[in-house]
This record gives sequence, structure tokens and C-alpha cells, in this order.
Amino acid sequence: MSVNTTSNEAVRLQNIKSAIERGRTEKARAEATLESLAKQEQDIVKQLAELGVTPENLEAEIERLKSEIAEQLSKAEKLLNLNAVAGQGA
Repeated sequence: MSVNTTSNEAVRLQNIKSAIERGRTEKARAEATLESLAKQEQDIVKQLAELGVTPENLEAEIERLKSEIAEQLSKAEKLLNLNAVAGQGA
């Protein structure tokens, strides 16, 4: 066996070891991220529950609130128009 072949095998082995270590590091990072995201999800679900909303009805609640905002804006605009008209007559 030549020195060149042994050296080549050592380099290949080192590359494999490095790849394994990178994989372990990436796995640990991914697990930490997953844990953090799970905690955030729990916090959000808890906050929603305090507001009386579940994740399943969140979209419907958003639509309901959008409609309510539009309705309240229309009422405010009508009141402002009535006041503006009343102010012109004075």
C-alpha cells in the first residue's frame, strides 16, 4: 500500500467524520429551534384562549373583527358628515 493511498483514505475518513459532526450540529440546532417554536406556539394558543379564540376559529374571528371595524368606521364617517352638515348650517 502506498503512502499516497493511505493519505487519500485518511482524508476521505476525515471528510466523513467532519460531515457526521456537521450533521450532529445541524440536528442539535434543529431540535433547539423546534423546541423554541413549540414554546411559542403554546404561548400563542394561551393568549388566544385568554381572548376567547381557538386556533380553529381564528380565521373566522379575524373576519368578524374586520367586518366590525368596517362597520364602526362607517358609523364614524356618518357621524362626522352629520356634524359637518350641522356645522355648515350654523
